[in-house]
Amino acid sequence: MNFFHKIFRLLPPELAHKLALDALNFLFKIRLIHLFFKKPKEDLFSFAGMSFKNRLGTAAGLDKNGDYIDCLGELGFGFLEVGTVTPVSQDGNQKPRVFRNFQDESIINRLGFNNKGVDHLVKNLKLRSYKGVVGVNVGANKKSEGKKRIEDYLHCIEKVHKYADYITINISSPNTPNLRDLHNANNLSDLVTSIENKVKELKIGIPFFLKISPDETDESLENIIKTVENTFFTGIIATNTTIDKRSLTNKKYMEIEGGLSGKPLMDKSTDKIKIIKNKSNGVIPIIGVGGVMSASDFNKKIDAGSKLVQIYTGFVIKGPKILNEILEKND
Repeated sequence: MNFFHKIFRLLPPELAHKLALDALNFLFKIRLIHLFFKKPKEDLFSFAGMSFKNRLGTAAGLDKNGDYIDCLGELGFGFLEVGTVTPVSQDGNQKPRVFRNFQDESIINRLGFNNKGVDHLVKNLKLRSYKGVVGVNVGANKKSEGKKRIEDYLHCIEKVHKYADYITINISSPNTPNLRDLHNANNLSDLVTSIENKVKELKIGIPFFLKISPDETDESLENIIKTVENTFFTGIIATNTTIDKRSLTNKKYMEIEGGLSGKPLMDKSTDKIKIIKNKSNGVIPIIGVGGVMSASDFNKKIDAGSKLVQIYTGFVIKGPKILNEILEKND
């Protein structure tokens, strides 16, 4: 499979991503996936009222539409997070919009919540055979503004809550105009109050997480922590991609617009985890994501305060072998 992985690296990023997942899905369907990829041992772990086979999961963005839940689950992930999903399908931003920087083990994307819509995702959630934990990351359509943007979150929550083990509220993508404005105290309060009312109305009992940006000020982060402590939210997912590209050594990528993920994000996202842990006295459950490329990175997230860890760019850059590289060293 190393040969095919090298071939995929030569293809345009979005095409390579789809072909790689399609190939993985094909191997799953013909029941040959474990001839190519060893499934890691289970290391059962409980978190936020949920039971996990291990602490490593996929981040939102890897499988936006839930088209690959079963094959990704069969690789041995402890949990999967699908999405970001919006009420109606949208194409996202104009191409090219994904840029792989192998020198820095990073990706810049400005996809813009491209997805097939919440109904397509719900169909896949209903049909899945994977028995592990599946979270759903929800967002707003690009054209939605003001109250309509909040309504988008409520619509998605109403659609997915019966088929998800947890729900993530994504206010942190840099690629949907003004979405990060929801970190603002007043905007966040309006969103949270509306979602909390919907949760009570529908009597939703599953955990909710707030996914945040790594680019927030300490003041903004303190407000987010207080919001999570005092509302229905279970915890925080830290963090999404960053718009800060000063850490790149490959300078030709510094001026490319979009969110940066991968190795250059590792320290910045981990610092946010440490702040959340310290400011909340370790009370807020944290899922760490951003820059995990090795077992060492995984352990740093755990040591900083994460109870679970997600990967995305590490999986894209290194392929499925990264699961065993991380989990076997943490037996």
